[in-house]
Amino acid sequence: MPTAEEIKRRIEAAIPQAKADVQDYTGGGDHFQATVVSPAFAGLSRIEQHRLVYRVFGEEIGGPIHALSLRTETEPQL
Repeated sequence: MPTAEEIKRRIEAAIPQAKADVQDYTGGGDHFQATVVSPAFAGLSRIEQHRLVYRVFGEEIGGPIHALSLRTETEPQL
């Protein structure tokens, strides 16, 4: 099973200039919550932004990563 840190690294490696904060919100290693900030999301709808992140994991979503709740932003909120 992936860890929150592994998910963070994979998102940041796959999406240009991404910064991710990932939490295992049940402690079971299969339900994660992530906030991802990247200028690559500019001009994309919220659905397109989320699809971009989900593509990083492919068929792992619904499998080893049972749930990945996302919040995406183009720039950090202060």
